Amino acid sequence: MLSEPRSGRLAAWGNALFAGLVSPDEAVLAVVEEDALHRVEGLPGESAPVGLTLALGRLRTLGVAGLRVALPAPGHPLGLSGPPEFNARALEAEEAVVCSGAAWGLVPEVFGAGPSGDVHVEVVWHCLPVREAPPADVPSLGEAERELAEALREATEVLTRLDVAGSGPVAEAAIDAYRARALASRGRQVLAPGYPARAVRVLELAQRVGSLVSLAGAQGHGGAVSASEMGAAAAALRPVERTARRAQVAAYNSVVEERGVG
Repeated sequence: MLSEPRSGRLAAWGNALFAGLVSPDEAVLAVVEEDALHRVEGLPGESAPVGLTLALGRLRTLGVAGLRVALPAPGHPLGLSGPPEFNARALEAEEAVVCSGAAWGLVPEVFGAGPSGDVHVEVVWHCLPVREAPPADVPSLGEAERELAEALREATEVLTRLDVAGSGPVAEAAIDAYRARALASRGRQVLAPGYPARAVRVLELAQRVGSLVSLAGAQGHGGAVSASEMGAAAAALRPVERTARRAQVAAYNSVVEERGVG
């Protein structure tokens, strides 16, 4: 998952709320974005799912002072600290939010609801206990920025070798989508208030690298390269994708690390 994850929005705007930089309404509106509804299930003290505004307030009363992001993948428990039950749920969702200051975490489950042609997205965040321990494999912002610069060069070299521009309609559509995302991101608030400028820069670059990795994946359906060439490209891009995920987590978690929360 290399586009903007829901856990990233929740952590970023939740941290801004906890720091008193935005109102509850502003935070929830930014988290929900185009989704129809977000609820939190399993929150201590609540017998039924509750809305995000109440959930964030309750987490704060439980001692939560910051929110971190986890973006795990098979064989790479990035940002997780256990226990196994929470890690398994997070791995299935490919993302999670881990609280600092209290041993709880949130894993999203996404549903499509409504009649055909008018389907809307609803998200249920499952609140589960976590182990209080350092998160796995999260770099500092400085490390992430250095690694990303090299990863961007590697991804560009792979795409150049594959000659993506002549690889068929699927890859061409992916290129168009990549350019559209780049244009749409201009002037858009990438992170919530309170984040350092370096975190914004790292997150933007991580998303760009992730888009390039996705673009190379689309290349495989264009018919311009052989299966062996695609296999070699996939192998070359695996560490690039891993670097982009690590950098995203470093960016989202930077404000918590800066404040020394948890």
